[in-house]
Amino acid sequence: MRLGTSSPLSHSSAEEWAKKHKELGCRAVNFPVNSDEPQDRIDEYKNAANKHGLTIAEVGIWRNALASNEAERKINLDYCVEQLRLADYLGARCAVNVAGAFGKRWDGHYKANFTDEAWKKTAAMIREIIDRANVKNTYFTIEPMPWMIPTGPNEYLKLLEMVDRDRFAVHLDGINMINSAERYFACEEFIDECIEKLGKYIRSCHIKDVHLKEEYTFQLAECAPGEGEFPLRYYAGKLNELDKDMPIILEHLDTDEEYLEYLGFLKEELEGLY
Repeated sequence: MRLGTSSPLSHSSAEEWAKKHKELGCRAVNFPVNSDEPQDRIDEYKNAANKHGLTIAEVGIWRNALASNEAERKINLDYCVEQLRLADYLGARCAVNVAGAFGKRWDGHYKANFTDEAWKKTAAMIREIIDRANVKNTYFTIEPMPWMIPTGPNEYLKLLEMVDRDRFAVHLDGINMINSAERYFACEEFIDECIEKLGKYIRSCHIKDVHLKEEYTFQLAECAPGEGEFPLRYYAGKLNELDKDMPIILEHLDTDEEYLEYLGFLKEELEGLY
């Protein structure tokens, strides 16, 4: 596996960015420059990553390509296409987004997220992005979420079948899919299910943790690695068995100091794997 962070960390140049990650023991990075930035800046970061042996795991998108406002939806779709083309230029493992939400909040939880219409529109949106981008060296992926499709491996398989494009693959966030007591208390079995069903499609992964609060009703909270109960070494170990170069990206921390602290924790927890 190739450990990395979703943060570019504080830096003043592409060289410093890549060197800092390498010195921290990272072998994967998320690309910190967007498709609408100058080509020479993109190339500086691309070349720095290559120089220091860093796999570009992900080009992030993080916009709602299913927005109800037509103008907003078009802008977001165009951005998805350009970010996917950027990933292709870089030879990144994938470009990643969430499916999108049918409500005011771009990643919000709505009943409409799970209708037949949502499935059809999501599949059509993904096909449009892949067809327009026409990539050869990367994949478009959707990060699973607790409250929008896909919420689990069976839903991801359904989406793969509906989209029916070779360049559509899987971004695995096992923690995001822990959304029930069954999955929380049987994490190892759920991880096994994800690997068995989705393994050959997985291009990149996220890592963090999840904690069950001792309150009514059933309440799960995302947290930093080691602050919850998710079997982090088991998760990473299974992904490492699947692909020795699998990127596993630490995410959703607030400061550089937190990233350094919890990256250090993961290096100890995952010793011998990364």
